[in-house]
Amino acid sequence: MKTTPENRIEALTTAGLWGGQTLHGLLAEHVSSRPHDLAVKDQPNRQALTGHDPLGLTWLALDNASHSLAYQLSASGVAEGDTILVQLPNIAELVVLYYAVAKMGVVVSPVPVQYGAHELRMLAGALQAKSMISIERLREAPLAAAAREALPELAVLEFGRDLQLETSSGEPFAGPAADPDRTLSICWTSGTTGTPKGVPRSHNMWLATGRTSIAAGSMQPDDVLLNPFPLVNMAALGGFLFPAAILGAAIVLHHPLDPGLYLSQLQDERITFTIAPPPLLNQLAKAPAMWSQFDFTSLRRIGSGSAPLAPSMIATFEQDYGKQIVNFYGSNEGISLFSTPEDAVDPQVRASMFRRPDQGALIETRVVDPDTGEELTAEGARGELLISGATVFDGYFHHDNRDVFDPSGFFRTGDLVEICGGGQFYRIAGRSKDIINRGGMKISPVELDVALEQHPAVMEAAVCAYSDERLGEKVCACLVPQPDAEQPTLAALQQYLLEQGFAKFKLPERLELLQQLPRNPLGKVQRFALQEQMANTQEHSHE
Repeated sequence: MKTTPENRIEALTTAGLWGGQTLHGLLAEHVSSRPHDLAVKDQPNRQALTGHDPLGLTWLALDNASHSLAYQLSASGVAEGDTILVQLPNIAELVVLYYAVAKMGVVVSPVPVQYGAHELRMLAGALQAKSMISIERLREAPLAAAAREALPELAVLEFGRDLQLETSSGEPFAGPAADPDRTLSICWTSGTTGTPKGVPRSHNMWLATGRTSIAAGSMQPDDVLLNPFPLVNMAALGGFLFPAAILGAAIVLHHPLDPGLYLSQLQDERITFTIAPPPLLNQLAKAPAMWSQFDFTSLRRIGSGSAPLAPSMIATFEQDYGKQIVNFYGSNEGISLFSTPEDAVDPQVRASMFRRPDQGALIETRVVDPDTGEELTAEGARGELLISGATVFDGYFHHDNRDVFDPSGFFRTGDLVEICGGGQFYRIAGRSKDIINRGGMKISPVELDVALEQHPAVMEAAVCAYSDERLGEKVCACLVPQPDAEQPTLAALQQYLLEQGFAKFKLPERLELLQQLPRNPLGKVQRFALQEQMANTQEHSHE
């Protein structure tokens, strides 16, 4: 499969933004230059997760294992050009699989382990998948058996039963000629607003994204990277798998997130770079005693993203803990912006602003009026972010893409940004469909989320709209309180926001205290689900 037209390939190649390298080509280079260096390592509790002992593979062992796996898949009937569905936790076998399918010219479509029969049937049908790869269990969940029941017409290959991880030297797999513009993967949008859509990406697209992550994280060839995100989308593939492939760095795996184990791995594996979800960093910033229990001498930088960061968290990590924070803003489609200590020294800036790419960078951006399409350039202007360049995909899989790109070929992200910092930065203002319209006054929920999460009694926060006969919509604050803290009241939160300088029309007029926020399998808050929940929930008083 190839989705990229030849004129785009030629333009990006001529510009030096795409090249001739592939994922498995990089593997061959590291086998030659650093065969016995660590490439990937399981988390120490793998036995409890899958019933198997944790593995650690060198680059040579990874190469051997991926050759062997390619032969096994080929023997099972998987051939060049086929698409396979994959549902595996973060285990070494999943990393081996990515390299194996790259050698075979097979398209891999990884899905979260949380997906059930409905999602599996929907995606397998859309892909016309040749087969599926899984594992016997993840904790008590019988992944392979559940997949066989959901997809009786599909061959479900199970690691440990149908497929074996063999690291001894064997005959190299002779696959098709390397093609960096061949589709390697079809990942799925996170589903924050509805049904996921397939995102085909080539080697060149992924490698361009990996280079942006390397730049933002100041990653180096001898780095040891701790990945706590499922290896099914941009955060893990663009943030870890491809940077490690480019540099020859080691990946240590983690997931599902276990804060205590995660901190122990940071210390014990002498991790130099990681990416962590904002709620965990916020929690650690408010718990210096927990942080000080560990030795994080090797750790240089921590990335975060998927939600706005709290300036106070960044300040705590850098001033008290001595660790630099990088703010990432990315997507499966190819958004790839970041804010680093070099770009934005001030934590207030770095928490919410992303530097506009320079001329000749891997990506190019524009801001346009969502209604008219007119380009906006003035300081303070708000509009939809459009993006084009080496990291950006060609369009959704089997989808009408006419409205996905503008007439110039720029991807319409659906994200609203504000031009700020003298025109050199963007501030994320939220999704265009998330904007709350209170009597004609437009309110971005994102800025309220960030402010409320900085309240000492709040662990997590997300605001959403709820209907009002007179104004159309009002603001509801949905909070997860800090354990053992006095529960916040609506009046106290309103006063807190006023003290932060918020206009009165932006203040929440309803408060709901929850045990947890609704999130998709990749950890993003599902604001549409919150709105549905609030619509079906009788309003409570928290005065």
